[in-house]
Amino acid sequence: MHRRLNITLPEETIKLIDQVAEKGDRSRLINEAVQYYIEQKALADLREQLKEGAIRRAERDLKLAEESFYLEEEEAWQKNEK
Repeated sequence: MHRRLNITLPEETIKLIDQVAEKGDRSRLINEAVQYYIEQKALADLREQLKEGAIRRAERDLKLAEESFYLEEEEAWQKNEK
């Protein structure tokens, strides 16, 4: 299903579209560009969320790694004493 929209774009943008789109194919180009932009924005947002989550959990993860290291070191020490 398609819907007709009236949009206003700067003349420079229209010239760029006309350089890339085949005659009568502006709608397809604009549709693809909008979909691509939204996909890229979603990926960028996800990357940012993952980064922020990793930063928030960094101190906890470091403590867990240190505890694990000390436990493994202690186990190795106990095995060597036997």
